[in-house]
Amino acid sequence: MVFVEGHGAVLRDADGREYLDGLASLWNVNVGHGRAELADAAAAQMRTLAYASAYTGYTNAPAVRLAERLLRVAYANLSGVYFTTGGAESNETAFKLARYFWRRQGRPGKTKIISRIHGYHGLTLAAMSATGMPSFHAMFQPVVPGFTHVVPSYPYRYPGSGAAALEEAITREGPDTVAAFIAEPVIGAGGVIPPTPDYFPAVRKICDRYDVLFIADEIITGFGRTGRWFALDHWGVQPDLVSFAKGVTSAYLPLGGVMVSRRIHESIMQAPASERFMHAATYSGHPTCCAVGVANLDIFEREGLVERAAAMGARLLQKAQSLRQLPGVGDVRGLGLMCGIELVADKATKAPALQVGGKVVGEARRRGLITRIRTGQGGDHPIGDTICLAPPLVITETQVDRMIEILRESIAAVT
Repeated sequence: MVFVEGHGAVLRDADGREYLDGLASLWNVNVGHGRAELADAAAAQMRTLAYASAYTGYTNAPAVRLAERLLRVAYANLSGVYFTTGGAESNETAFKLARYFWRRQGRPGKTKIISRIHGYHGLTLAAMSATGMPSFHAMFQPVVPGFTHVVPSYPYRYPGSGAAALEEAITREGPDTVAAFIAEPVIGAGGVIPPTPDYFPAVRKICDRYDVLFIADEIITGFGRTGRWFALDHWGVQPDLVSFAKGVTSAYLPLGGVMVSRRIHESIMQAPASERFMHAATYSGHPTCCAVGVANLDIFEREGLVERAAAMGARLLQKAQSLRQLPGVGDVRGLGLMCGIELVADKATKAPALQVGGKVVGEARRRGLITRIRTGQGGDHPIGDTICLAPPLVITETQVDRMIEILRESIAAVT
């Protein structure tokens, strides 16, 4: 398919057909397509200062303004921002920050990263190694040493909250070897899996008990996607580091970053010359990208898009629950404007439906809806093909209803 135009929650292809953008393209066009003010912000910045290095001792006004804005809407314990060009680079930076922090504390043996099965953290080598989906490893083995995976909180498939699995992994690996735990507040590409309400409060206590940093991967869940600016706010939890990307510019230009706690920030700022944080990238703090980020946040605040995501998300989940009546649907779950519909071969046994989701997505496309699936798997950690929904935050009630209508028709046609 060749897309040529977009407006709001609608994409148009080269043949003139229109489609509802059911996944905000790749979870990232939060303010919707066709926002001329973001193009204007980029053009204005490029006329003044398109690019300048942000290496040691240098910065630029848009980067400063965006960092200040981010820290105002993010968790209260956060203090500094390092900008990247995207999500995988943000997670790579977070892993290096975790190692750096513990080395500065005189504990250089704390290097390992614990992540979760079904979690997705990017496709560079370390981020791929943290990703808990074996299909992303298969053709690129071996993975980077020092990464281990635990089961997530996944109420449909696993009993209990799942937090005990983290504690078991820390004690098994040895607390003096574990630098950080990384998790998406709501697993996104792995099948839209929200946790039980007690999961992240328990995770925070476990990390504190064993001196393990908590990295919140909010690349998908940040910037209003779940009905809060950042998703851990749903459970009153503050992480040590936050990796972000996608919604920070609503994908109009590539940008990501890591926000760090005061404790980590101070360890960087107070380091002697021999222990400096030797980490930088050519395009970190790119003025034009940051100017678009500032203009993007202006739209969020002016139009109340975080609150809108909460309201539209409630409608989306309520309408999607009606799909449970279909024989092939096992679970419907979500938070804010994130929704997953897991397909099963048998409702009673929860046997995963495999190689079905792609056909459903094809039927949906023919009916005017673009979305993606999490391809299911069996084995030790079964999951059925899962249809993922995460439309732009500007989606209307009528468009929400139409998305669910299309999926009902498409699932019925296939199953």
